[in-house]
Amino acid sequence: MTSDEFERLLERIAQGWSAGDADLAAACFAPDAIYIEPPDRQRYVGRAAIWELSGGEDPPPMSMTWHQVVFDEGRQLGAGEYTFRGRRQYHGLVIIEVHDGVIRRWREYQYASDLPWDEFVADSAFDGAALDDSDPAP
Repeated sequence: MTSDEFERLLERIAQGWSAGDADLAAACFAPDAIYIEPPDRQRYVGRAAIWELSGGEDPPPMSMTWHQVVFDEGRQLGAGEYTFRGRRQYHGLVIIEVHDGVIRRWREYQYASDLPWDEFVADSAFDGAALDDSDPAP
């Protein structure tokens, strides 16, 4: 898979979730794909489980937007920063392994936030506490 193909794959997932098309979203995953959010928050194994996660027969309103996407063609490994809206809004990062043009492993880390993406990642989003580097960690 090339970087352009990877980006198109992620856009299909976002399109599927945003349009309530569980079939389109789930088709981006391998039949034996693993979708996790460590530690032990979410774990879905197989395309059928990911189809259910994607809303199945009656998808709730949701949307996904990608902000940054990178892909290592040699390792067939990519990452993306995103905003996902469902019952709550999350900003997150996902690490993705692909094989034969589909996702084999999806590992995400996300944070619930009502802030728009640009404010969430802005320096001003922090509480103003300066980092204390006078006692660096070992």
